[in-house]
This record gives sequence, structure tokens and C-alpha cells, in this order.
Amino acid sequence: MSETHFLVHDSTDSVGVVVVETATAGCELTGWVMDRDETIVVKANQDIPLGHKIALENIANGGTILKYGYDIGKVVSDIKKGDHVHVHNVKTKRW
Repeated sequence: MSETHFLVHDSTDSVGVVVVETATAGCELTGWVMDRDETIVVKANQDIPLGHKIALENIANGGTILKYGYDIGKVVSDIKKGDHVHVHNVKTKRW
């Protein structure tokens, strides 16, 4: 079994959480989708720090980010599959 680079808790999630320090731009990252016990592969478009999110699909400006099966924020600039997802492209919907 190959190394797991990111975790996806729910198959409806649009992001995974990076669990290694070696998620660098251009690398093919392996993720484990926990609720389905399956493996997926996504190529990182940028370096993604440990604990940050990677996009599992293209998400347009104004879209919603799902993590753990829940809405965690609104996309404020287009995100491509494999992009680093963080405060530069997602904002809370609370304020």
C-alpha cells in the first residue's frame, strides 16, 4: 500500500486534509476516502502544508467547500482540482 498523503472523511467532501509534510507542487498525492474505504489520487498544483486542504474537484467562485460532510465556507476565487485550499480562496459564511 502506498503512503497516504491526505484524508477525506466523507465521500461528499470537496477537499481532503493533508497529513504529510511532503505535499509539494507537481506530486501525485494519494488520499484515503474514509467512509468508502477507497483510495484516490490528486496531483498537487502548489505546495500544501501539513493540516491544510487540497481541492478534490474544480470549485467556482461563490461555490461551497464541504469538509466532514459539512459546509465550511464560501469560495472567493476559482479553485482547481489539486489547489491549496485555505484563507486565500475560502472565507467563512458567518460574517
